[in-house]
This record gives sequence, C-alpha cells and structure tokens, in this order.
Amino acid sequence: MTQPYKDAVSICKTILRNGYDAYVINARFQQELERDLSENEVDIATDMDADELMKIFPNVSQSSQRGEKAVMTEGGVTIRFYPAYNVEAAHPETILTCATPRILRRMEERQEMSSSLACPYVRHAEDAHEGFADMNEGRIRLVGAPSETLKRNLLFGLRALRFAANYNLPIEQNTWVAIIRSAQRILDYTAVTDVMDEWRKVEAEAMWKFVDLLMESQLLHGLLPEIAALSRLKHIRNESGEEETVLTHVLEVMRHYPEELPYDWYGVMACLLHDVGKLFTAEYYDGKWHFHQHHRIGAQVARKILGRLRMPPNEVDLICHLVRHHMRFQYMLTERGARRFKALDEYPRLIEMARADTKARGGNYTNFNHNLKMLEKAETPEEMSEPLLNGNEIMEFTGLKPGPAIGIIREALLQAQVEGKVTSVPEAVDFVLAYKEAM
Repeated sequence: MTQPYKDAVSICKTILRNGYDAYVINARFQQELERDLSENEVDIATDMDADELMKIFPNVSQSSQRGEKAVMTEGGVTIRFYPAYNVEAAHPETILTCATPRILRRMEERQEMSSSLACPYVRHAEDAHEGFADMNEGRIRLVGAPSETLKRNLLFGLRALRFAANYNLPIEQNTWVAIIRSAQRILDYTAVTDVMDEWRKVEAEAMWKFVDLLMESQLLHGLLPEIAALSRLKHIRNESGEEETVLTHVLEVMRHYPEELPYDWYGVMACLLHDVGKLFTAEYYDGKWHFHQHHRIGAQVARKILGRLRMPPNEVDLICHLVRHHMRFQYMLTERGARRFKALDEYPRLIEMARADTKARGGNYTNFNHNLKMLEKAETPEEMSEPLLNGNEIMEFTGLKPGPAIGIIREALLQAQVEGKVTSVPEAVDFVLAYKEAM
C-alpha cells in the first residue's frame, strides 16, 4: 500500500470515527495510478461538509473546483474531498462514486473507460399440523408417501423447515428428499404472502437454522438468490487471516444476535441482510477481497428483496435502516461520533448487531468496549463535556503563558458550567478573568 493511499485511509477512518461516511473513490484504480504514475493525489467521497472537515483537519480549505467540496495538501500529498451520493431512492450500482474529473482523465489516457400466482394455497387453519406425523417421534416427517403428501399442499415443505428450526428436530430422510425434489414447485406455486406467513412464525432464535435449511433444500436460491450467492463469496473472518464464506458469517451473526435481544424477529431479519451488499461491492486487489460501502449498497438491495417478499413499508424501512447503519458501531468512535450514533433511530439494535458480528468473527472487542464507554460519556450534555473557552482562548483573555494554571482555570470553568454558574461565552470570559485574579 502506497503512502498517499495510507494517508487517505487514515483520513477516512478519522471521518468514520466522527460519525460520518467516507471512502476512497475507486480505490483499486487510484492505487494503480500511484504505483504506475507516482501520483500524489487521492480523491475521497464523504458526507461530512466542508466546515466540519476544516474543524477536524487544520490544512483543509474550501475548493473552487466544480464538484469538489474541499481540498487538503499535506506532506506533498493532495487530498480532494467530494460529496458522497446520498439519494436513498437511487439504483444500488449508482450510489458509489467511481470517477472524478482526474480519474476520468486518467481512464481515458489508459483506455480504461467503463461502458457505463397460478395456484394459490387455501389455508386449513383448523389443524396446524395437518400432513405431519406425531413429533414425539423425535423428527419431522410427512405422513404417508412424503412426495404425494407434499403435492397436496406444497406449503408443507416450508412448514417442515419451520418445525425443524423451531423444535430443533431433524427432518426424516424421505421427507427431506421430497422437499428437495419439489423445491422449484414450491417456489412456483406457493404465494409469497403464504411463504412469509410461515417465515413470520419462525422464532428469532431459530431463524438462522431456518435459513440454513432453506439453503440446503435449494429453496433459498429461488426465494432469495442474493443471499444464496453469498455462499460463493469469501471474506477474512478475523485478524488471524482465516477465510470463511459470507453466508457462514451471516448465519453466525443471526445465531448470536438474539442472545442479548431475544424475540427480536426484525433485528434477526436485518442480520440476514446486513452483508448482502458485499455481493455488489466485492472487489479483489492486494491479495484479498474488499467490500467498500457494502452497508449503503446493502440497504438498497435489502429494500428490493423485502419489497419482493411483500413486507409492509414500515417494516421495510426499519430493516433497511438497520442494514444501512450496521457499520456505525464497528469503528472506534469519538465522543462526538458517539453522540451522532446515539441520535440514530434503533441504536440499541445497531449495538447488538455489532456485538453479534464481533462474536461471529471470534474477533477483538477493543473497539466495541471503547464505544460503550463513549456512549456512557455521551450521556453528559455536550455543553457540560467541554468548557466554553479552550486553552488558547483562556491564554488570550488572561494574558497567561502556557502552564499548569491554564489547566486549573479550564477545569474550574467546566465545573462552573456544570453547576449552571456560567452559561455563555461572555460569562466564561468574566469567570476566567476573575479566577485569574483570585489565583
């Protein structure tokens, strides 16, 4: 990794820690430019505005170039900031900014320009176990000849998976092969609303097993092909470098999530979809897979999937919101970032998604524990966590030189704010001047 790209990644992490999004635009191509042409420029997309950028990075200035929001030059490297595309109704493939004027010029020079329900099921509610043998057998079995029983009501196939997941029982072999044999018929002739009626009866704690059975029976391939495809996509599990399929990870996150938030069906559904964006953002370079902005793309794909499943708009919005923001608690937040995180709807669910993700990876809890402490600190009102005058301003008003006295006055000012004795900057100036005289 070249130094300009390392600097850009570091800047992105700082922005992420402050509660905003940021990513290197077309990271693979920019790294190639740096290696092949020794370019010391990197383009970054972020939803942080220019004023906020200038507060965090002293060398940032507003840009007069069309499309650029700010620019920074440091150590011979020029970083250009562009607005991230935030239109929620956009097509998933248009959300990532992939080219800037500079990148387009280089692509042209290198000739790398991109070409830019026929048989509805009638319910029989009077007998929820119709077609199934007594479960005291210790297994799930269709009565009679399983294939013929399944033909009478193809929904029995999904119901068998639901029973197996909820009761933690194996499916009898002939019943299992009948389900696999009829998988396409189940998808062709069972209404989506009936499929979701069965799915909603799956307990949150058992949903990972239900999805696993859908995958094994080939039903997931037709019902949620985007999720089934994750079984052919790999990522790094943790710092050990161990690889696993993304679907394996998703199932583990679903399994761990209800350990802290039991019975939360919607939270587990969000866990199922939280990494679906990796299918659309996967890019292999530097010897490993990368999935930049998969949470944002994933929220768009999730909306399409949930619409296909005929879920009500309010439920779709909730689950997509969780998918969209599931990465927010993964980065080590500043106190300011923690305040922004806590302002998000459903932030307790987002915390548990991050906890489940960490458990699933067998990973490091350093960032997670740090962020919990930052959330506790964020309980203090913002005006009471920082004094109205910083150290430089205190020195300016009092005429004191740097030294321990500045810290003493600063702490006294903060305490006065907490007690309500000082509520404005003019009062703070009067306070520090009086405190100096008293010292």
